[in-house]
Amino acid sequence: MNEVLRQEKKFLISIDQYYELSHRVGQVIKEDANNHGEGYVIRSLYFDSIDNRDYQEKEDGVELRRKIRLRNYGANSAFAKLEMKQKQGAMQKKRSLTMERRDAQALINRDYSVLLKYNEPFAAECFWMMNQFCYIPRAVIEYKRKAFIAKENSTRITFDHHIIGTESNMDIFSDSLLQNPLMNEYLVVLEVKFNGFLLGYIKDILENAGTGETAVSKYCLGRAVSMHYHF
Repeated sequence: MNEVLRQEKKFLISIDQYYELSHRVGQVIKEDANNHGEGYVIRSLYFDSIDNRDYQEKEDGVELRRKIRLRNYGANSAFAKLEMKQKQGAMQKKRSLTMERRDAQALINRDYSVLLKYNEPFAAECFWMMNQFCYIPRAVIEYKRKAFIAKENSTRITFDHHIIGTESNMDIFSDSLLQNPLMNEYLVVLEVKFNGFLLGYIKDILENAGTGETAVSKYCLGRAVSMHYHF
């Protein structure tokens, strides 16, 4: 189990700003080793309670909130990561558990008992929470991410683009997911994550990023159809 606690800032920028900023960032910070061209693929399956508690808390701006997702890096991934993100004021805590592909498939099929195979308190917590509040798979979100890493203050800068998703097929290991665009393809989500304080030279580069800090949520974008369609 891995755990990180850090601040996280998000910005919505144009595709032109993405190319400009990623070039400038790349001149002073190392690229993530997984980057290939425009980045690497991330797929996330988000779970939520039967009454959509996590979605509603995000929409309502509840200060202490959390969300659970199962993440891989494309259909051919040999593993997945079960992650819980918790918002705590200005800080974000993320815990993750690497799972075998077959166990991840069991979670997709709502068999949460596979979590009991893992000798980690985090796995037991997720098992309790997902059963207690009747969590079910809700949406799959996929995008390409270009990432940069600085050792100082555990700084990580990511550019997420071409964000697509579905609420009809939850198999993140499928090579034939039918997904739809969730955001204008000319917009990019810039995320800056760090411990303590943001380094001055990085702050200078990002000073005019987009229209200022935003609270854009990929999960909420992915629930747009089911949560806003009225019979």
